[in-house]
Amino acid sequence: MTPQLGIIEGYYGRPWTWDERADQVAALAPYGYRFFLYAPKADPHLRRRWREEHPAETAEELARFSDHCRGLGVRFGVGLSPYEIYRAFDDEAKAALGAKLAALDALGLDDLGVLFDDMRGDLPDLARTQADIVHWIAERTSASRIIVCPSYYTDDPVLDRVFGQRPEAYVEDLGAAVDPSIAVFWTGEEVCSREYSPGHLARVTAQLGREPILWDNYPVNDGPRMSPFLHLRAFTGRPAAIGEHVAAHGVNPALQPTLSRIPAITLAESYRLGEAYQYGGAFRLAAGLTAGPELAALLERHIGFFQDVGLDRLDPEIAGRLKERYAAFDHPAAREVLAWLAGDYRITAEMIAES
Repeated sequence: MTPQLGIIEGYYGRPWTWDERADQVAALAPYGYRFFLYAPKADPHLRRRWREEHPAETAEELARFSDHCRGLGVRFGVGLSPYEIYRAFDDEAKAALGAKLAALDALGLDDLGVLFDDMRGDLPDLARTQADIVHWIAERTSASRIIVCPSYYTDDPVLDRVFGQRPEAYVEDLGAAVDPSIAVFWTGEEVCSREYSPGHLARVTAQLGREPILWDNYPVNDGPRMSPFLHLRAFTGRPAAIGEHVAAHGVNPALQPTLSRIPAITLAESYRLGEAYQYGGAFRLAAGLTAGPELAALLERHIGFFQDVGLDRLDPEIAGRLKERYAAFDHPAAREVLAWLAGDYRITAEMIAES
């Protein structure tokens, strides 16, 4: 069973251009990618400056992109992070949130993400307060699907170290408090989970009182640790059997839009083929469809340099030869490799702190 697949533009760093987003939707829709959630961390009007309206030009681009998605049968959504609104959900906050919802509704939303991630969470009654906010939003948005991202959206203890110890039974309490019609994001046993199992997802379903929507952090490569690598390999650790345990499966892509399509297509193949799936063959198929046979063969040959060695440990002589090889191709995938080799996709801690 293949669940609804989607792209969650939820990374740190330089956002894609509007043309790149439009091309991505058109390229992946035939493979079952039926929703796109716009939530780049670099858009301050969805995060720390959420009370401010988007500039008119950005709002116009969002509305055009919404029309583009719908024209291809793809749901369009926006991920809103009303930063720590649960600390003071008073009349001022409600007025600002109501105005923001009206502005987002004007774009033509199918999905609205209410994202409580990357915020302090060691607070009393956190789950109940967040549920109240989500229900308040649900009464005022025209979006037909609301998806909440919990403050603690994974079992991974790294969140407790960064954002404070999670309240006891937080996931269970949030699941019980939030109306069953509202969906919930989950990244798995880790922030960047290496695999998903039916057993894990069955347990999370019981905790949440609903099947989760996976927020799959592969092939995303943001942050100082991951941006020196290109995540091109085919998906593994996502057996088709998990399709019966999720409401949908969203992919947080890499900073490189064209190259992101390679693993994205392999995920669709994993679901389609089930036990017959072979990740090597899936990579070759997806790379060929994305980049053409000659460039695909080159990417496969060099995948160890990109995904295992990384930019910081790449021998300068090898880097020079790679630049020569990829400069011979007039293709966006090759240009993304060249930009990566030039360090154009590096993400710093300062960039994250400013988001």
